[in-house]
Amino acid sequence: MFELETPTFASKQEHYEHLVQQARGLLQGEPDLIANAANFSALVYHGLPQLNWAGFYLFDGTELVVGPFQGKPACIRIALGRGVCGTAASERQTQLVRDVSTHPNHIYCDSASQSEIVVPLVRRDGSLLGVWDVDSPVTDRFDEDDRAGMEALCAVFMDVVTP
Repeated sequence: MFELETPTFASKQEHYEHLVQQARGLLQGEPDLIANAANFSALVYHGLPQLNWAGFYLFDGTELVVGPFQGKPACIRIALGRGVCGTAASERQTQLVRDVSTHPNHIYCDSASQSEIVVPLVRRDGSLLGVWDVDSPVTDRFDEDDRAGMEALCAVFMDVVTP
């Protein structure tokens, strides 16, 4: 049985390294995308402080559709290029938004969200699986350490779901 540990860490990087190890153990040997996405969402949502949403938007060939997540109900469909998630998907680059009120393209699915980070999930063949989206009720919650940590976590997820 997998146990979620919550030790104290000396740095944010160390915390992410621990989450990466937990993600590897949690996802190891399970081929199902939805099961892995659900557990991955729970791991990050409960493993990091000051989050109010963590989850997936999966690309259906036309637009992003909400997938497994933790948090309040979310927007169901997002067009490519629209909002932070659609921008990450279309540009295939991580979007780090320290204050969503200053982002001209932000979609307010939850008015409590103040900052956001979105990592595009791209398969080895270059096709888009979707995006990993994390919101916080705190302005300036995410920084470059979070970008590196979230990208490392997503690399583990993608290694498992797209071998």
